[in-house]
Amino acid sequence: MADEPLVLGIETSCDETGVGIVRGTTLLADAVASSVDEHARFGGVVPEVASRAHLEAMVPTIERALKDAGVSARDLDGIAVTAGPGLAGALLVGVSAAKAYAYALGKPLYGVNHLASHICVDQLEHGPLPEPTMALLVSGGHSSLLLSADITSDVRPLGATIDDAAGEAFDKIARVLNLGFPGGPVIDRYAREGDPEAIAFPRGLTGPRDPAYDFSFSGLKTAVARWIEAKRAAGEEVPVRDVSASFQEAVVDVLTRKAVRACKDEGVDHLMIGGGVAANSRLRALAQERCEAAGIRLRVPRPKLCTDNGAMVAALGAEMVARNRAASDWDLSADSSLPVTDPHVPGAVHSHDHVHETARENLYP
Repeated sequence: MADEPLVLGIETSCDETGVGIVRGTTLLADAVASSVDEHARFGGVVPEVASRAHLEAMVPTIERALKDAGVSARDLDGIAVTAGPGLAGALLVGVSAAKAYAYALGKPLYGVNHLASHICVDQLEHGPLPEPTMALLVSGGHSSLLLSADITSDVRPLGATIDDAAGEAFDKIARVLNLGFPGGPVIDRYAREGDPEAIAFPRGLTGPRDPAYDFSFSGLKTAVARWIEAKRAAGEEVPVRDVSASFQEAVVDVLTRKAVRACKDEGVDHLMIGGGVAANSRLRALAQERCEAAGIRLRVPRPKLCTDNGAMVAALGAEMVARNRAASDWDLSADSSLPVTDPHVPGAVHSHDHVHETARENLYP
């Protein structure tokens, strides 16, 4: 246990300041400071508000994580941080903080990919990832099918959303139904009391000539909104529970159908689902049902690890250390569109170690 890398991870890609600490594949601390309440009155995340919230929460959240883990910052073997993709200003806060701590402590710095981190977090729940791993990542900004032969160096995109991501569609329909923000949890709650077959909403990109693994939820969002508007224009009451259930079913039907198909086509006998929408109860249930029917093993982390958190970043950072991947340079910057094919942002050989020696000499004589 003591030989496994002890890594602190910082996640600030959107509206939550997450700081996690792991030792190998064991989670020691997962501290989160959310600014979701500050965004609720705007009906969505405001980038500048998120960035300012990260600035205020960063140091207290890091201190809380270290206390929860029962370790000192000097005990760390490395510091990992989300370098992208995400909101540029929010990412910059996390990257700047990680650089400061890494420099002051003389520790290696690892800029990692947000999406790859969502895959790697499952190691904290179910042990080492199979290689290759098929992953369905579903959140407010991403709906992606990814095949990873090595989570630290080889992640291949099979499909992605071409317009609205699933989580974004949940938020927009919740807004039309006047259910508040964020939309995912509240629609999930209402859907449990509704009929998923009450309304035949469309399934995007499921035709024989459509891309096999890409997703589109813009048309579904528009169809649901127009259906609601027609009801209101006719002076009829909108059946919120049935609309929620039917809309949710349309989303999870497409997601699970394409994910299982990808597993079959690629000869992979397991599926990992991550991202904030992976906390949706119907997505979990339908994925389990379809995976069992297809002989596929399903891996889904507990809901708290599906949403954005520092533990997932620390988990990927620990893999980087364990596999001797190159640390990032001090010129590491935030990249709001960092491709998933770059699980981390390595630096030039030897340059990082030289700066660490300088840090030790200057700050910790």
